Amino acid sequence: MNSVLNIAALVGVEVSLPPPPSPPLVKPAGAGFVSAATGRPHLVFERVSRQYASPAGPVHALREVSFTVARGEIFGIIGRSGAGKSTLLRTINALETPDTGTVAINNVNVGSLDEDALVSLRRRVGMIFQHFNLLSAKTVRDNVGLPLRVAGIAPEQIRTRVDALLDLVGLRDKADVYPAKLSGGQKQRVGIARALVHEPEVLLCDEATSALDPESTQAILALLRDISSKMGLTVVLIAHDMAVIREICDRVLVLDHGRVVEQGEVWRVFGDPQAQATRALLRPLQHGLPADLAAQLVDDLHDSPGDVLLSLRFNGAAHPQGVSLQQLALLGPDATLIHGGLDRIRGHAQGSLLVSLPVASWQAGKARSVFGFGNSKDGYNGADFIEVLGYVPART
Repeated sequence: MNSVLNIAALVGVEVSLPPPPSPPLVKPAGAGFVSAATGRPHLVFERVSRQYASPAGPVHALREVSFTVARGEIFGIIGRSGAGKSTLLRTINALETPDTGTVAINNVNVGSLDEDALVSLRRRVGMIFQHFNLLSAKTVRDNVGLPLRVAGIAPEQIRTRVDALLDLVGLRDKADVYPAKLSGGQKQRVGIARALVHEPEVLLCDEATSALDPESTQAILALLRDISSKMGLTVVLIAHDMAVIREICDRVLVLDHGRVVEQGEVWRVFGDPQAQATRALLRPLQHGLPADLAAQLVDDLHDSPGDVLLSLRFNGAAHPQGVSLQQLALLGPDATLIHGGLDRIRGHAQGSLLVSLPVASWQAGKARSVFGFGNSKDGYNGADFIEVLGYVPART
């Protein structure tokens, strides 16, 4: 019974009409995404702070956090463990109450709601967890329909809605199967369907793919993207895997010790991270220098023959389509592409290439003229850049 009550508290016990179609998104210059119909964001955080007491003293989970999320946007929150991500997520459906500041949905302050209004709020905000929290003694259909049964909805209405959701998540053929017979990815699909039974307008995902294998993760991300598009859902998700954020999110916010240290479109933040915390989080995605090559590098050739090793960094701004083979060929027959790779994030090519080039060609400025950008130290072109990693002496 406690499990039933816990689920009911999270998803609400009333039934709502489907939300109106979401208005298109516009993005004014220099602003975050907003709703074209209202001119207002869907979610607004204004100077939200949350503090806990501990034997070692106060713990500041959130410090003056401010940001907005648009209707229909997929918004990511990243940060180290303990940065405050889950606390921040739980303030949206009032499972956490800020000490100061406001959280607003559709311009309504969540902190001002009474108990009845909170039930209505939680009905409009679905939540998916890292752990599936399915009832082992109930079938897939019964797990998904449980919140509606608690709400007293007629059995035929429950079946109609649940079957439609099982179609949406691709589990109609598993309706009468028990959780023990499901894979991890299938269990998470059940969790997604259950989170959608009250036709919410916001979906919160707390590490929803961290317990899944890579193939299941990709399938769940594709499903979330499809659901967001079809239902006009605003999705706010937490992930430790930066590849998940890169794959699905429109914008991302970086938390560090409870503070917002960076936020923006994913391709901009990932392509040119400004905060040290962001760079540390993104390091696993970067194409590092192979160890065998690093062992050969020297700081100076002292007029001896050799090659310069260059890192060509692309952040998606100056070269959104990437680099052409013709451009690489213009470096000359002695240039060698050694290592690296480019990824595409929302239509912007990002990554790095390691290229070795005879010192004489580098000194003549060939790389600068070919790619149209300059050394990172002089800030030439303000975006993509070349960095000298070192020199490789000629073999004798």
